[in-house]
Amino acid sequence: MDHTSGYIVQQVLNAVQLASFYLPLALAFAIVQAITRRIFLAFGDLAMFASFAAVYVCFDSLLHGLADLSSALLALAAAIACGAALGVVIARLFLGGTLLTVPLAYMIASIGLAIALQEAMRLQSQSKDIWVPPLFSRQYLVELTGSFPVRFAAMPALAITVSLIAVAAVALLLSSTRFGLHWRATSQSLKLAALSGVNALHVAAASFAIAGALAGVTGWTSAISYGGANYSIGLMVGFKAMFASVIGGFGSLRGAALGAIVLAVAEVAWSATFSTAYRDVAVFAMIVAMLVLKPEGLLGTLQERESEDRV
Repeated sequence: MDHTSGYIVQQVLNAVQLASFYLPLALAFAIVQAITRRIFLAFGDLAMFASFAAVYVCFDSLLHGLADLSSALLALAAAIACGAALGVVIARLFLGGTLLTVPLAYMIASIGLAIALQEAMRLQSQSKDIWVPPLFSRQYLVELTGSFPVRFAAMPALAITVSLIAVAAVALLLSSTRFGLHWRATSQSLKLAALSGVNALHVAAASFAIAGALAGVTGWTSAISYGGANYSIGLMVGFKAMFASVIGGFGSLRGAALGAIVLAVAEVAWSATFSTAYRDVAVFAMIVAMLVLKPEGLLGTLQERESEDRV
């Protein structure tokens, strides 16, 4: 394979890997946005919390002599369980009182929760990065020689597969089950769904649990595929995934998926062409421009504020 072709193929593989990293977390934002009509800002820190759970379980599994695949899958189960459990706890905290009726209170509370999760893990880890031994070391699914050799390792392939399975499972749950019917009804109109006999609070609580589990998948990918956990990663990862869901269309699941792909392609394209020092600046500038030109998102529809609704 010649140099140009090899370089393009490698960048495409990098974009696919990065998109699979953002995709579950962007979907988590969209699921909760569709139900609450609010942006919950702590999902990045849920992913961070889950990444530590994945690292510790992976370490323990390796120390007990388990194979790399078994250790990775046990770490995945721990991360998903951690994220889902946090989602259930958050639902009990955020779905009562006046939080949903006062948007500013909801947003401030989610920021406070994010800070609390970050500080708790900072103290627990003593502000240190926790690294995990590389799994499937030097194992490649694709290895093409030439003037620009192309390599696709086993660990990124596993991360992509897990991400796609998780997203497909959630899509199937929301499109083909009784809960999915209730979720779609609640996302369209909470009041009308309640009048139809749907327990909207239970649907919202389950949505937080599902979103937390998806955040756990991203946390697992961050820890096991990229090699470690850090208490501060939640802020940037959460913001990027949140913006991916917003540029796709507020509360749109397909929009969140498209937004994650657009974000990943933009990051990889910039890194492949220019200096990575200004990558995040360029990506956020692109996001702002997209929201200015198309505020409803790529697959969304314009929504009026309550004060603008016509009787």
